[in-house]
Amino acid sequence: MTWTPHATVAVIVEDQEGRFLVVEEFSGGRVVFNQPAGHIEEDEAILDAVRRETLEETGWKVEPEHFLGVYTYKAPANGITYYRFCYSARALKHVTDELDTGIIAAHWLNLDDIRKLGAKLRSPLVIECIEDYRNGRRYPLDVVVDAQTQ
Repeated sequence: MTWTPHATVAVIVEDQEGRFLVVEEFSGGRVVFNQPAGHIEEDEAILDAVRRETLEETGWKVEPEHFLGVYTYKAPANGITYYRFCYSARALKHVTDELDTGIIAAHWLNLDDIRKLGAKLRSPLVIECIEDYRNGRRYPLDVVVDAQTQ
């Protein structure tokens, strides 16, 4: 059996009022909340995946500003291990209301409201990434060397 890890991106976007951009979506037959996130496609630069996934899932164009870290999560529902490259980004402009398949809506929520979602969060990484961001974890974008951008 060949083990195949899943490389994903997730994006922390905070507005001027301290609210975070979150996605309400269907996953595993239920409604959950997550950061804009998704798989990095073959031959895609990681920062391009950050921009693409955020646009597809929220309708917002963003510009990545910092790298937060790589987070590992083994999903209990399917046993898949995900490697989440988490970034923070600045919202530039809302450009469309047409969202990816499976996405119900994008919301701007404060951290208390996100915490209250509890079991409706797609994974514990949703809160962990926001808290790391709020605690000042920030690395320059070039800490991740991506041959796709060179």
